[in-house]
Amino acid sequence: MPNSQSYVIVGAGLAGASAARTLREEGFTGPIQLIGAEAHRPYIRPPLSKGYLSGSSDRDSVYVDPQDWYAQHDVDLLLDTSVARVDAARRLIHTDAGEAFAYSKLLLTTGSSSRRLSIPGADLEGVHYLRTLEDSDTLRSLLAGGGMRLVLIGSGWIGMEVAATARTLGNDVTILERDPIPLANALGDELGQMFADLHEQNGVTLRRSVSVESVVGKNGRASAVRLESGEVIPADLVLVGIGATPNVQLAHSAGLAIDNGIFVDASLRTSDPAIYAAGDIANAYHPVAKVRLRSEHWANALNGGKLAARSMLGQNVSYDDIPYFYTDQFDVGMEYSGFGPLARGADVVYRGDRAGREFIAFWVAGKKVVAGMNVNVWDVNEAVQGLIRRGNQIDRARLADADVPLDSL
Repeated sequence: MPNSQSYVIVGAGLAGASAARTLREEGFTGPIQLIGAEAHRPYIRPPLSKGYLSGSSDRDSVYVDPQDWYAQHDVDLLLDTSVARVDAARRLIHTDAGEAFAYSKLLLTTGSSSRRLSIPGADLEGVHYLRTLEDSDTLRSLLAGGGMRLVLIGSGWIGMEVAATARTLGNDVTILERDPIPLANALGDELGQMFADLHEQNGVTLRRSVSVESVVGKNGRASAVRLESGEVIPADLVLVGIGATPNVQLAHSAGLAIDNGIFVDASLRTSDPAIYAAGDIANAYHPVAKVRLRSEHWANALNGGKLAARSMLGQNVSYDDIPYFYTDQFDVGMEYSGFGPLARGADVVYRGDRAGREFIAFWVAGKKVVAGMNVNVWDVNEAVQGLIRRGNQIDRARLADADVPLDSL
């Protein structure tokens, strides 16, 4: 691989780190600069709402690679460095500090930012978000001893995981959700209700179909949340979990095609032949689903970073991984694989013990399985993904029959 090539990766998270590692593993010997705005070397985010938050995992468990890996592999890791703009015409990136770096090829892995609450009191001390390692450190210290009144605004995956962790640590937890059933947008009403029941059975107060008017403060600190109904819910801390938005500012400066993230093809190439994108920000064409997908889950960052690196090296690759994520809440662990947009409105076929929360759910659209979720059933995810990838027409009775091997469908 010619050393005249210089590769720059902006975004030192899991996707960026995976790309840098893959470039070296594939034999690239030229300069690699991995640039991150945070002070920490690349880390993974799922533990921030799970094991690390609960205290069951230590800090070293969140990092992608050991501290010395980057120097040992001649990867120039630049932390605490914010990139201001991309000059695509001259193939330069410019930092906020006024530095400029030239690139032969550029990979954007800038991730997402927490969507901010825009109501009175949203900027009070005691209103938290969970996106960074520092965010998790703060929440971890506040929740560790129990006895706190935590109010969560929003009931997405991160919010529900934090609720479970906080409740397990002995805190009082109230979730405020504007929809009738949490997670219904992702899983449908039946399975969303399963998670609602799980939380309520473990002592979480779940308030549904409510709208938040303001965060109430006392001496400059959040002390309650006021609903539009006028009801006031006391709080020692408030966590906002209302989604995330892709960080596409640099893509704008580079003149890239953008719509719900950065438009990339199946090889994660943008509209500029020298620029690639992976992770949360990539709105990629999926050759199996034949639709565009943008995923904010860790598996997409891990696998997308790897594929983007191979694509940058000129390999003929296509990002056809089946989207995957997992969650752990109380005594329920699950893995989900599949295409969310195709699963909306699809029929759900169950295999196993739904009442005992040990089952597999399959979303069937047009007689094909487009998504599957195994709940407290393990070592089946590969078979579920194979079923989705094959796209065979399915006999629903056989799909529901636990005695029929998934590999035979």
